Amino acid sequence: MLALDILTKVLAVKLLPPGQPVPIIGDTVTWTLVRNSGAAFSMATGYTWVLTLIATGVVVGIFWMGRRLVSPWWALGLGMILGGAMGNLVDRFFRAPGPLRGHVVDFLSVGWWPVFNVADPSVVGGAILLVVLSILGFDFDSVGRRRPDPATPGRREADGDTGRRKADQH
Repeated sequence: MLALDILTKVLAVKLLPPGQPVPIIGDTVTWTLVRNSGAAFSMATGYTWVLTLIATGVVVGIFWMGRRLVSPWWALGLGMILGGAMGNLVDRFFRAPGPLRGHVVDFLSVGWWPVFNVADPSVVGGAILLVVLSILGFDFDSVGRRRPDPATPGRREADGDTGRRKADQH
C-alpha cells in the first residue's frame, strides 16, 4: 500500500495540472490534483503538525500491537491502516512547506465526495474492518472468535427448573 500510494502521488504531481479536473468518466470521476494541509475532508487545516504527530502515534501503536498480533484479519485491517497512514506521513514529513507541515497530495475525485488519494480508502477500509471484527468478537491476539466467559456477571444460567439467574437467588 505504501509503495502504491507514493508512486501514484509522484505520478499525480508530475502529470496533473493543479486544481484542474481531468475527466475519467465524464465529470463524475476525475483526476484533480490538490494539496491538503488538513485531515480527511480538509478538516483541521492549519493543524498539520498536530495531525502529523497523531498519525505518527498511530503508526507506533500499530507496530507495538504487532508484537501480540495473531489474527490474520486484524493483521489485514491494521496493515491497511498502517500503509495508508505511512503514505500520508511521507507527504507530511517530506513535502512543502516543510517537515511536520507538509501538505498531502490528493488527486482522485468521485462525484460530490472530497478529493482523496490511494492511502485514504485504505485507512477507512482498515478501520471499518477492525470495527466489524470487534463487533463479531474477533480479538487481535487470537485466531478465532472469542467465546463467552461463563463467569460473566449477569449471564443467564439455568438453575434447575426455574431458569432464574444465580444472582437473583441471593
